[in-house]
Amino acid sequence: MSIIIINGSPRKHGRTGIASRFIARTYDCDLIDLSDGTLPLYTGEEDQSELESVQSLKQKVKEADAVILASPEYHSGMSGTMKNALDFLSSEQFAHKPVALLACAGGGKGGINCLNNLRIVGRGVYANVIPKQLILDPHCFDYEGDGLLEEPAKLVDNLMEELRVYVKAAELVKSKISS
Repeated sequence: MSIIIINGSPRKHGRTGIASRFIARTYDCDLIDLSDGTLPLYTGEEDQSELESVQSLKQKVKEADAVILASPEYHSGMSGTMKNALDFLSSEQFAHKPVALLACAGGGKGGINCLNNLRIVGRGVYANVIPKQLILDPHCFDYEGDGLLEEPAKLVDNLMEELRVYVKAAELVKSKISS
């Protein structure tokens, strides 16, 4: 089962990156780290589709069995970095693909708007965004160990378990649709 996680934070040392790296290490997921800055600003111009960074993003998402979208909440929505990456993608990469959502919030401010924002965009590209979603606040992190504390790690485990169930369901859906 091939699962990728997209770190939608522009910050190299932010909490979303910590959570994304933790998930990639713990669950053997491929990590697309948008904080590396290699993806250009989406303009919709045809020549952007020829760029290696854009082709790589599209190919990795298309080939994955499932995707985890991880974003900090900025001004009641997903990060601009995540939205920019999603603008390069479409139903060609996401149709019927199980997608899990994770938001990193600043504490006391929620994260739910980021999740709702991600869910709406997921629906726009025909992704199968799973019901279970997760918000991680600052107290959830093991900053020195570049990971999560025990209780939040269990919540991630529950998210991953549900995502795997939806991957199996997606296999059935795809077999019925293509026949």
